Amino acid sequence: MSKGIQNTQAKFGTIPVFLTALSTIIGAILFLRFGWAVGQVGFIGVIGIVLIGHLVTIPTAMAVAEIATNQKVQGGGAYFIISRSFGLNIGGAIGFALFFSQAISVAFYIIAFAEAFDPIINWLSENYNFVISDKRFISIPTMTLLSYVILKKGANSGMKLLYVVVALLFSAIISFFLGKPLNEDVVFHSTKHIVNNENFFYVFTIVFPAFTGLAAGLGLSGDLKDAKTSIPKGTLWATFVGMFIYILAAIKFSYSASPEALTSDQLIMQRIAIWGPIIPIGLAAASLSSALGSVMVAPRTLQAIGFDQILPNMRISNWLAKGRKKDNEPINGSLITIFIAFFFIAIGDVNFVAEIISMFFIFTYGAICLISFLEHFAADPSYRPTFKSRWYISLIGAVLSFWLMFKMNTTYAFLSLVIIGLTYYLITLSQKDKRGLEKLFRGVVFQLSRSLQIFAQRADKEDRHVSWRPFAVCISKETFKRRSAFDFMRWISYKYGFGTYIHYIHGFLNKTTNTESKNVLNKLINLAHGSKNRVFLDTIISPSYTSAIAQVIQLNSISGKINNLILFEFSRSEPESLQEVIDNFPIIKSADFDVCILNSSYKGFGYHQEIHIWITSKDYENANLMILLAYILLGHPDWNNGYIKIFAVYPESEKEEQQVLLYNLIDTGRLPISKNNILIIEGEGGETNSKTIERFSQEADLTIVGFLQEDIKKNNIKLFNEYNNLGNVLYVSSNKEKEIN
Repeated sequence: MSKGIQNTQAKFGTIPVFLTALSTIIGAILFLRFGWAVGQVGFIGVIGIVLIGHLVTIPTAMAVAEIATNQKVQGGGAYFIISRSFGLNIGGAIGFALFFSQAISVAFYIIAFAEAFDPIINWLSENYNFVISDKRFISIPTMTLLSYVILKKGANSGMKLLYVVVALLFSAIISFFLGKPLNEDVVFHSTKHIVNNENFFYVFTIVFPAFTGLAAGLGLSGDLKDAKTSIPKGTLWATFVGMFIYILAAIKFSYSASPEALTSDQLIMQRIAIWGPIIPIGLAAASLSSALGSVMVAPRTLQAIGFDQILPNMRISNWLAKGRKKDNEPINGSLITIFIAFFFIAIGDVNFVAEIISMFFIFTYGAICLISFLEHFAADPSYRPTFKSRWYISLIGAVLSFWLMFKMNTTYAFLSLVIIGLTYYLITLSQKDKRGLEKLFRGVVFQLSRSLQIFAQRADKEDRHVSWRPFAVCISKETFKRRSAFDFMRWISYKYGFGTYIHYIHGFLNKTTNTESKNVLNKLINLAHGSKNRVFLDTIISPSYTSAIAQVIQLNSISGKINNLILFEFSRSEPESLQEVIDNFPIIKSADFDVCILNSSYKGFGYHQEIHIWITSKDYENANLMILLAYILLGHPDWNNGYIKIFAVYPESEKEEQQVLLYNLIDTGRLPISKNNILIIEGEGGETNSKTIERFSQEADLTIVGFLQEDIKKNNIKLFNEYNNLGNVLYVSSNKEKEIN
């Protein structure tokens, strides 16, 4: 296998890139189909085609110039750029599509070359009665000769021939521009076209191969002395010069012949030119140069794919990557390219082949523009191109490319996407270690997340009071003993809230604890993997629980806003572990936090069905928060079958009044709580006791009760260890009353 995909004797400069691209741009389409296009859609229509085409190619050329100046571009051209930006898996999928379009392009240009012999065929028929009924008698021998040149002589000989071809090409174009109109009575009309003309986008599809020249120049990347300089200059100059020539040609055609004449004679340029024979010679030269460019580029794309070893079979990859010893010429890739070209030459339909290559090329252009846009948005510090485009230019190119695919031919567009998608899937199955889209999109997600956080932070602070949602943080030492706290965090942050789960590591920050912290974080991520959660995971190292709490309550939420709720958890069998939380309760309340303390029991959360809320007369500020938390829990799929029951404990004199208030709260708050699940219980002074709660909530999967800071001062740990026969119990202390309506 070759040691690289760079030609060891690379010596091409900017001019070969420029000429290869330009000869493809102003090649066969200009001579054979552009006059036909003017007749089909009129001058304004064809100018629209040129402008739309260049709204794709100019952003692509600028994106190519940008990406090429950010990295060392080796052999493979567009494939190399895409694979090194999007990853080898998606790069391989697009690379195969690009290779086939390049290989089929060889057939397209050889077929067009045969069309240049129309005058000779007619002359032989009229003067010698020698009839050539099938132009494949010309195209197949021509392809055979071209194959010999490439296989025996390589790109260097092809490039020498390219200079001669380009000279003939420009001679033909100058002769055309200097020619006179066919008739003196030809009247220019900007919108005039033939009756029953073809659809605009069909005409665009047939003409689009004229705009694929930049890919031809880009394909020489492995044979360039300085790709970072030659690719930007060559492709950009070829694109702008080509656009200028096409606009002039549209004007010339419109002033020189009627739409009917333009559509009835595919070689009408020779009737307009000052010396007609130069046009078929120019067409032959243009077609041959474009075919030459394509037959040099396609094998290099395939060689680069082989070198990256993304195919399931290593032997095939090595065979494709193999180059000639002296100059790394991709002989094996050339053989496959030649075989594909011969197959499509046998079909012999110029328009059909044009549609195929247009579809794959425009997809490739869209992919290149998308890379440039995403690189801008990701703001990766390693992305430092010396040539800089603009993100909105790349976005226009990407969106327009993919839109045009479906406007050109919806069936072919879907088929192309399916083929590329299947190729990507098969490559990914066999090459799971190869990088896919993750790196690029990770940067995009980082930037999007940052922008959203800043936006959220700068948003009106009042909305938190108008529409409360949990920005919750949990700090725990017992992460790997019990999952109750983590489960609660993932439930409340799944749909309506934001959650940060922090594992506390006791000690001073040093190399040992820092390593432990990283290992713990990896364990946390693995623990969370597979569960339906949107919790941000982290660790904290601190010499005391007090300092850890003080640090945590000062952290911002991942949303960009300040956290407003903190969760602690303890085991019912180890109530003394809660003492540190109780000792630090004044610090927590000083930060205006809502506090939740989860008492985990051996019953856990049971079947995730019944949530019981116990409200007493002292829970004036707690009640709405307790109800909101229960409602938010039901938003997680784990609680799909869950429902809420409210038990309100009030003195006899307040029972009816409180029942009406609760019913109104449920109705106006649009809460999914049945009125049958609201039970008013008489209690002396509005107080309740543990036996009452245990009697009604013994089968509950979660019981929610309120508490006040004064209760902690009075009862200490006993306050949180009263319900030995219940499942998990959530104690809630609200900083202030929450709005539900």
